[in-house]
Amino acid sequence: MRPHEVKVVEVIAETADAVSLVLDIPDDITVEFAYAPGQFLTVRVPSARTGSVARCYSLSSSPHRDPRPVLTVKRTPGGYASNWLCDNVVAGSVLTVLAPQGSCVPRSLDEDMLLCAGGSGITPVLSIAKSVLYAGRGRVAVLYANRDRGSVIFGTRLDELAAEFPGRLTVMHWLESERGLPTASGLAALARAHRPGEVFACGPAGFLSVARNALARLRIPQHRIHVEEYLSLAANPFEDGIRRTSSEAAGSATGHAVAEVEFEGGTYTFEWPRTKRLLDVLLEHGLDAPYVCRESACGTCVCSVRGGRTRMVAREALLDDEIAAGLTLACQTLPESDHVHIAFDQ
Repeated sequence: MRPHEVKVVEVIAETADAVSLVLDIPDDITVEFAYAPGQFLTVRVPSARTGSVARCYSLSSSPHRDPRPVLTVKRTPGGYASNWLCDNVVAGSVLTVLAPQGSCVPRSLDEDMLLCAGGSGITPVLSIAKSVLYAGRGRVAVLYANRDRGSVIFGTRLDELAAEFPGRLTVMHWLESERGLPTASGLAALARAHRPGEVFACGPAGFLSVARNALARLRIPQHRIHVEEYLSLAANPFEDGIRRTSSEAAGSATGHAVAEVEFEGGTYTFEWPRTKRLLDVLLEHGLDAPYVCRESACGTCVCSVRGGRTRMVAREALLDDEIAAGLTLACQTLPESDHVHIAFDQ
């Protein structure tokens, strides 16, 4: 997949922390940039340290309604790429991007949908909702969790859609400022009246964990549930064109370890393919782990090995005594024992 340059024709301030970038796709690549609701673009973001970094951002536009594709980016604490885009991109800027990717796409726009979003997870949810409402016959229920009213991205647009489709769209907000953190029982109570053909969920790891528990309480079959988890690139395609090796792509072909990860006050347990680097696994499971270069140079993704054995493919940012103390770089770390305990406490 080769990169393309596209112009930003408009920057829309959605909230104090989120912007939408309206893209102008050149005529000669419109076929390549045809996309489905729920897909994302991989964007090149300049970096003085490494030349660039590559990040994935969902399209909030609908291919069935909007004349141009739109990326929505939310600023994150310590997030280099998202903050750079929010601070530097203006109308007339040119972005280098890969063609649309992603498989978290509805099978049919005629089925009823339950769309669960936390924070910036509303981005692919809005794309799917608009597509169903304008191009299909299904009914849509949106369950949307945020810190407070000021954090709600697309609040006005959701209100407009609800008014335009009163019999087909229901929007349910969960605000932490009013209700506290989302709970499985609380989310299940809000969604109980809706019996969807498909469920899509997107958001931070903590929200997704609670949403999964809520859906289990509602006895929604697993095959109907789709969780948006970006597959982070193993290398930067904009700098060196390196693709994931066949062994990394195979993932679990050689088996898994079990990772127990302490991160931002929570503990998460999941399978860790022995040929997949820790950072990739964390991002795939929705954990917003810190990283910048992915090449072992910056040390941003440093974490501690509390139990089990690991090895690093490269270790440029760490000294011998730091490694002896149990520090490792998530972007370079592979498991060696069957169970590994990792803590992000630096």
